[in-house]
Amino acid sequence: MELRFFEIYRSPEYLGLLAEGAAMSAGLTALSGLLGFVCALGLSLSRHARIPVLRHVAAVYVEVVRNTPLIVQLFFVAFGLPMLLGYQWPFWAHAVLALTLNFSAYFAEILRAGYQGVDKGQLEAAEALGVRRGVIFTRIVLPQAVARMFPSLGSQFIFLFLTTAVISEIGVRDLTNAGLFIDSRTFRSFEVFITLTILYIAISLAFKGLMAWAESRLFRWKEAR
Repeated sequence: MELRFFEIYRSPEYLGLLAEGAAMSAGLTALSGLLGFVCALGLSLSRHARIPVLRHVAAVYVEVVRNTPLIVQLFFVAFGLPMLLGYQWPFWAHAVLALTLNFSAYFAEILRAGYQGVDKGQLEAAEALGVRRGVIFTRIVLPQAVARMFPSLGSQFIFLFLTTAVISEIGVRDLTNAGLFIDSRTFRSFEVFITLTILYIAISLAFKGLMAWAESRLFRWKEAR
């Protein structure tokens, strides 16, 4: 079998499509990851709230999202919600919403595991000193939980980035969509998907390095303990 990668890298059009697709995949993942983390903090607060309804709603949400495929959630957000609510967004916006909902559920469960690992003695000492519950959570529990579970959050983020290839199914011009377009023009499937594999690995390693750098900057106090 003759490999003909030059049909890809000699075409400015194809290289441009791959660059745009890589930027779209990485950008949407980063934006959705940030929004998902913020939502996960809210879910985590709800899971530990004194109001039973909030705890149950948050728990049901997490279980529903974690036990349904991402592509089902994506189709529901992109096609179901617009029919129910009567609105229409660009496909990339639907992808951001679906990814945010998905990320938030997984991140919330990771954070919950981090909360449970915080020393109970610290909480009891803070309560004995009269520290408010909200301050205990934001100043004592949350920093330790995020620091403890940051590697797990990073691994989950990268795993979810790799699953974002499904957003091409609703017409988002991501990396996979670019590869499928090139494949339809060149009929060089093997070469195209090897190229996609290399690009996904490169972006994943870039995300991994960025998170390692962020961890070293954000949690310097862990090394001093």
